[in-house]
Amino acid sequence: QVQLVESGGGLVQAGGSLRLSCAVDEGPASRYAMAWFRQAPEKERDFVAAITWGGGSKRYADSVKGRFTISRDNAKNTLYLQMNSLNADDTASYYCAAGPPTSYYEDKYEYWGQGTQVTVSS
Repeated sequence: QVQLVESGGGLVQAGGSLRLSCAVDEGPASRYAMAWFRQAPEKERDFVAAITWGGGSKRYADSVKGRFTISRDNAKNTLYLQMNSLNADDTASYYCAAGPPTSYYEDKYEYWGQGTQVTVSS
């Protein structure tokens, strides 16, 4: 069973930055496509960003393009999300996800973390 553990959330002022991390606790991270999703209160979970197993391809939701950067360090079994120019609309619980390589194209992931809260104050 793959375990994903997010960290790095917190309270930040509008315009600020945060970096989220997701540690893969079972098996080499390099075998998985990975992604970040987020869910605001009373809203559905939304896609944020995804990255292929080798890191060669990335894609983003339109709402975060140019502000967020997804990356991974397979040697450290860790996924990252650098978030800049944060605004109140970015307030949500952020979840990392992992799945087979096809997950990158299908947005269907098998493994999920517990989430980390990001709150942006205006």
